[in-house]
Amino acid sequence: MNIIKNLCTLIVFAVLFVLALPLIGAGLGLMVLFGAAIIWLLPILLILNSDQTTGGEKLAWILAIIFLSWFAWIFYFLLAPIKPRRDYWQQ
Repeated sequence: MNIIKNLCTLIVFAVLFVLALPLIGAGLGLMVLFGAAIIWLLPILLILNSDQTTGGEKLAWILAIIFLSWFAWIFYFLLAPIKPRRDYWQQ
């Protein structure tokens, strides 16, 4: 009798697990989607919190990241801030 109870319990848990698979898959899919959104927003958040640029230049870099993606973020770290050299204009 004990074996039948244990077998029935295992069958019930197996059926519940199979029925829960779509929910588990949806949860994992939402987690992946949320992670991808965070990774996509990361450069924008870093530029917004940066002190290297201000005002219109910061807006231009953010727009460049939105439309040109991660290449603009790499250029931001290599080139920002874009300011004219003062010694060039003083000659």
